[in-house]
Amino acid sequence: MKDKAVFYHAGCPVCVEAEHQMLAALDRNRYDVEVVHLGTDKRRLSEAERLGVKSVPALALDGRVFHINFGAKLDALR
Repeated sequence: MKDKAVFYHAGCPVCVEAEHQMLAALDRNRYDVEVVHLGTDKRRLSEAERLGVKSVPALALDGRVFHINFGAKLDALR
């Protein structure tokens, strides 16, 4: 069974570039990757907050959150 990777973003240029870079670097044989656009899928904001996402873009690997650069705080997406 693969580990789960979730990439949270808001669609801004910083997020899109981070998405391309991070997803190219992830081992798809190890990770099942999901991309979540929090700007259009607001239902997932509470999930991201529970994981510890403070801003996007962010990558969650096995429940650990890695913040990448700075695009927007989650509060700005509400």
